[in-house]
Amino acid sequence: MANTFRDKQKSLKRRFLLILGLVTFVCFFAFGVMLIFWDGIAQQLPAYQRRIFGVMVILYAMLRFSRILKKEKDE
Repeated sequence: MANTFRDKQKSLKRRFLLILGLVTFVCFFAFGVMLIFWDGIAQQLPAYQRRIFGVMVILYAMLRFSRILKKEKDE
């Protein structure tokens, strides 16, 4: 029983990369939401371009998150 628990534990490097990946996801997602709903960011862009860019940033964040989950299932 103790051996299986030890085998399933992640190394310090893998845990750090997981946490870093989650922080990156949260930051990109928050930035995308801010671009869509906050008028004070990127004022030089028209509203429709700012919303498109915000949606693209959120999609990129979701792509990053899916890669984190995919990597976890493979291991």
